[in-house]
Amino acid sequence: MKLNAKDLISAGLLMSFAAVALWLNLDHTLGSARRMGPGYMPMLAFWILMGLGGITLVLGLFNGPDPIETWTPSEVWFLIGGAAAGTVAGLAAARMPGFASVGWNPLGIGLFVGCMVASIVPSWRPLFLVSGAFTLFGIVLEPLGLMVAISISVILSSFADKTHTPLGVAGLVVFLCVLCWAVFIYELDIRVPVWPQF
Repeated sequence: MKLNAKDLISAGLLMSFAAVALWLNLDHTLGSARRMGPGYMPMLAFWILMGLGGITLVLGLFNGPDPIETWTPSEVWFLIGGAAAGTVAGLAAARMPGFASVGWNPLGIGLFVGCMVASIVPSWRPLFLVSGAFTLFGIVLEPLGLMVAISISVILSSFADKTHTPLGVAGLVVFLCVLCWAVFIYELDIRVPVWPQF
């Protein structure tokens, strides 16, 4: 065996995230492939993520060695700072009246704040800006609707890579809005707001 430390850690993270997400998804109705409930697509995505983690684990047992680079002090401190800021933001959101404390919103707000703090360091930016964009999508989907949530998420995640152009980002926003409307709203008739609910 030639262990690949990066692949093994990645596999552990993917499988852990998928396991926690599958457990959290138990609160949602699954439905069937023909009549999907709100938990059906996330369940499929998390099982695929679990499978990818398993494949990465098996490959990591044989394609090494690939040592992990040492983190700089700023990377370590901003990672710790992101975890601390996210925890404080989530706990504060849970105590606020209204939207911030409803359902899973405190967790989402905490994750978003933590990701934004960690993404200050350029080396963490691709990972945490994209993760923050996914989190923001979940937070704003209900109040702002699918189209605005997609737009905000794509724009935020585009800052993770400096090679994106405004025209390319705008094209991706339009493409994803049309695709998601056609697949999830028109074809599958999933009941989510399309536009802001004011």
